[in-house]
Amino acid sequence: MLNLLAFDLGASNGRAILGQLDNGKLTMRELHRFENNYVEMNGVYYWDFPYLFNQLKQGFLAFKQADVGQLDCFGIDTWGVDYGLLDKNGHLLGNPRAYRLAVDEDIDETAKIADFNTLFARTGIANLNFNTVYQLYRRKREGDVALECADKLLLIPDLLGYFLTGQMKSEYTNVTTTMLYNPVKKDWDWETIAALGVPKHIFTEIDCAGQLRGNLRSELVSELGINPAAFAAVGTHDTASAVAAIPGSGSFAFCSSGTWSLFGVETDQPILTDDVRDANFSNEGTIQGGFRPLKNIMGLWLIQECRRDWIKAGKKYSWDEIVKEAETAEPLRSIINPDYNEFFAGGNMVQKIQKFCADTNQPVPQSVGEVARCIYESLALKYHWALERLEAIKSQPIDTLNIVGGGIKNKLLNQMVADSINRPVVTGPVEGAAIGNLLSQAMALGEIKSIEQLREVVKNSEAVDTYLPNHTDSWEKAYSRLLDLMEF
Repeated sequence: MLNLLAFDLGASNGRAILGQLDNGKLTMRELHRFENNYVEMNGVYYWDFPYLFNQLKQGFLAFKQADVGQLDCFGIDTWGVDYGLLDKNGHLLGNPRAYRLAVDEDIDETAKIADFNTLFARTGIANLNFNTVYQLYRRKREGDVALECADKLLLIPDLLGYFLTGQMKSEYTNVTTTMLYNPVKKDWDWETIAALGVPKHIFTEIDCAGQLRGNLRSELVSELGINPAAFAAVGTHDTASAVAAIPGSGSFAFCSSGTWSLFGVETDQPILTDDVRDANFSNEGTIQGGFRPLKNIMGLWLIQECRRDWIKAGKKYSWDEIVKEAETAEPLRSIINPDYNEFFAGGNMVQKIQKFCADTNQPVPQSVGEVARCIYESLALKYHWALERLEAIKSQPIDTLNIVGGGIKNKLLNQMVADSINRPVVTGPVEGAAIGNLLSQAMALGEIKSIEQLREVVKNSEAVDTYLPNHTDSWEKAYSRLLDLMEF
């Protein structure tokens, strides 16, 4: 039996999950959970990196307390695009900035040197103001001292891995999110890096999921009282790990449902057509070295922010209570475009949604149920839009949608999606990112030989649910409304 430890960090929380692989079946147990929130200081948003690093140490201690024997391997996955800078001595040059700091001006300034059409042709990545390329050029324009002094740049999961092992490498799936990777040349986009004046020497060697990358540092072995476990490069972008764990077959699309909804398909080669660019889809990496043409949709962030508003107002609703309220609200009464620019920043989300509805001459949702139902139905309709574009990109019908991630706990939303897209929706596994992380470790240790074998283990280990569609004319009419609202 292999003892594996997955650190799965999202933009709102993180977990340490024990995985035990025995005879082709994976069993899992959550050992440690912690909050993760960006912090505003003097107008800049940061991640609290020392806190996150300490939480990983707590995860190792939780493994030790589980008393299951030695740890064979561990791996780390997180969100994409964010990074930290290290000086020549390997010390952190300040806490990493959080992508929520991004503004459209960052795109506009970069476009004076390399516009979106040029960047897409080089990288295949959608035009999102938080892309690493835009973050870095902002710091370059500001004369940021940390960037001037930096010796190396590491994305968040690789940065955490460096402080645990001393190894400096950049894993492929997260590298592809930066808009600084050339999928044709299979290397950093040196042309853009040079044009923007970003120091070339800060970028490290790229490796791929399923490869070993050193061991836990001796100082941490002594401090934590555990063995020097191997460290594996996994699909360090959480979506890549989640998609790896999808037990799909045939012509299927995927959706990794969490703070963001990452909606796409798998391909062997990047798709760099004008249609993909104009629909603002990205070609992000798979753990097997291929690509995921996908759309970033503003996912459960919307309801997460609304819940924060309600809690501030003294109404502490649980997620189940919010769903129950939504179930009793009038169907398809008010619709928003989930990707409307004003929804990206945190704070006052209920008011922003109400203003959008008022400005578009719709009934303004007032109650918790009305706001929640508006969000859920709007997400389901946006999935319809994304699915249509994926079918055009693939030139092939898509038969089913497989949804993974924490969002699948919302059964009301799952049924709404099936009704909206008029196709069966298969949900599971809920811990997709952690499963992909754990099984990539097994691949690095030689226990799993291919993505096909990995997905067989998932099928043997995890149950899935299927939601059959009940598509009505009301959904078609609502979809037409969404298309109009996307022009707002």
